[in-house]
Amino acid sequence: MAAGRREKVLVTGAAGFIGSHLVKWLMESGRCDVVALDDLSGGFRDNLPPDAAFEEASVTDAGRIEALFERHAFDRVFHLAAYAAEGLSHFIRRFNYTNNLLGSVTVLNAAVRHGTKTFVFTSSIAVYGAGQVPMREDAVPVPEDPYGISKVAVELDLKAAREMFGIDYVIFRPHNVYGEHQNIGDRYRNVVGIFMNQVLKGEPMTVFGDGGQVRAFSYVGDIIPAIAESPWIAEARNQVFNVGADTPCTVSALAAEVARAMGKPGHPVRHLPARNEVKVAYCDHARARAVFGEGPRTGLEEGVRRMAAWVKRVGSRESRKFGAVEVDRRMPPSWAD
Repeated sequence: MAAGRREKVLVTGAAGFIGSHLVKWLMESGRCDVVALDDLSGGFRDNLPPDAAFEEASVTDAGRIEALFERHAFDRVFHLAAYAAEGLSHFIRRFNYTNNLLGSVTVLNAAVRHGTKTFVFTSSIAVYGAGQVPMREDAVPVPEDPYGISKVAVELDLKAAREMFGIDYVIFRPHNVYGEHQNIGDRYRNVVGIFMNQVLKGEPMTVFGDGGQVRAFSYVGDIIPAIAESPWIAEARNQVFNVGADTPCTVSALAAEVARAMGKPGHPVRHLPARNEVKVAYCDHARARAVFGEGPRTGLEEGVRRMAAWVKRVGSRESRKFGAVEVDRRMPPSWAD
């Protein structure tokens, strides 16, 4: 890099939940010039800082992506754009693979052609499948849904691109992230946001099955520092990291925590028929600690309280039905309504 030249960085999925926090962090760091890309299919322009350089486009639009790289010659890419509805992915297979796999390959092709140094990819613990707790990065991926399959495919493609073209990558597998800027109107993903939206609207919180599903819910502010700093940390390059909370809890316990944070303790819960999902999922984070240090660790009570304060300010959002379901066989009735 020439002396005095600030690096150019692209963040895809930038107006979404995690992406908007990442853009803010990178802009405040002062180390690079950031271009924020999003098609606004699930994100919101006002999630981003007003002075962010914003491009509205889809990662599946190869022409727009190529033109963007031609203009900016990005040094680093943070690729977060995806439709991250794991359970729904069974019923939108074509949409899932188009956006999450082919969209990723479109951005990676441009990065390779234009000499990008590092490609940071947000994968998911959906790659692990069931029965591998605590989930460790050296486990053999056995995903159980098309969303997880698409993430594994991109991880493998990044490794192949590294071998062929020399482009460095960093892969993060976040899990069950919640916090400010989450789209609480999305009925298919982000259970904390779903619960808070239901409480705001005076509706019972809906839980699939008995609520005994076990997850470790991760506050967004805790995972951003590692992701943001990773391209400039030599030990992180060409590695895979789990990032998120250590302490698991049940979905039923989460619902009670959300009700308290929203000022509605004892808010009713409605149990729906169980759906096909991994019952127990939480991760080991030893590798991330070894490279990035301890980092912030926000407890569930405090993290949910912060998110609830934000949700109360912005208000409820309408829960819209996904308009492009491809297969409706065995789809949960609450999703089909």
